[in-house]
Amino acid sequence: MEKLEDSHGVVVQWRSFELRPAGSPPMSPEYRERIAQGRPRLEAIAREQYGVELKQGPFGIDSRAALRGAKQAESAGVGKAYHAAVFHAYWVEGQDISDRERLVELAASVGLARERFRAALDDPALDAAVQADIDLAREVGINAVPAMVFAEKYLVSGAQPYPVLAEVAERVRALQAEESA
Repeated sequence: MEKLEDSHGVVVQWRSFELRPAGSPPMSPEYRERIAQGRPRLEAIAREQYGVELKQGPFGIDSRAALRGAKQAESAGVGKAYHAAVFHAYWVEGQDISDRERLVELAASVGLARERFRAALDDPALDAAVQADIDLAREVGINAVPAMVFAEKYLVSGAQPYPVLAEVAERVRALQAEESA
């Protein structure tokens, strides 16, 4: 996404989405197997396109606190840095981002005050903002991540290599030019 921002002037706006909300029923063995079958492709894209070796954190954790933390970081102007720190911690370092103290450490690493951030993890207003994002995703039919919406109407689902995303950005730009002509 960073590369797409630089190369195509795309503005990235992160939205909250929970894969395993608290209270979710256990995953079926078939569903877990389907996820496992997709891992090699995801890992290959990360390695080949971005030079990143994935070491995923714990599977099936509750990400709600991390999402509230993202809303706090965004309101403080460090959302992009927070997202990068949390993604790196989970996907590259294999850390548990449901661990509140780990989130506090990540927040501090991007310049947020520890105690203020810790309090934000339980802020009902931030939780409402997270829920609004989740509700919006459901309304537009998003049920998995990653999911990218271009120009608020073109959905691209799944982990895609940069060339695919660049092509989508170019096509959307061309369609917008046609519409405004």
